[in-house]
Amino acid sequence: MLQNEITDYGRIEMRIDALLAERGISKNRICKDLDIPRPNFNRYCRNDFQRIDTGLLCKLCAYLNVTVGELIVYKKAGED
Repeated sequence: MLQNEITDYGRIEMRIDALLAERGISKNRICKDLDIPRPNFNRYCRNDFQRIDTGLLCKLCAYLNVTVGELIVYKKAGED
């Protein structure tokens, strides 16, 4: 392995739980309003996903009135 080779690029986190709490919106409500299956939504809330559905991203941004940058955060390797 090269000395400068990066092995951990960090991770992407969704701030769904925080945004819902700030706005007093339940997961049941947003899933019903946006027609999102609850198990799928829970995976995004737990940051347990491999790919991000851009359609869902658009729905969440519009519903919560936020930008993508407010919804998604990049965490560098080692950041909590």
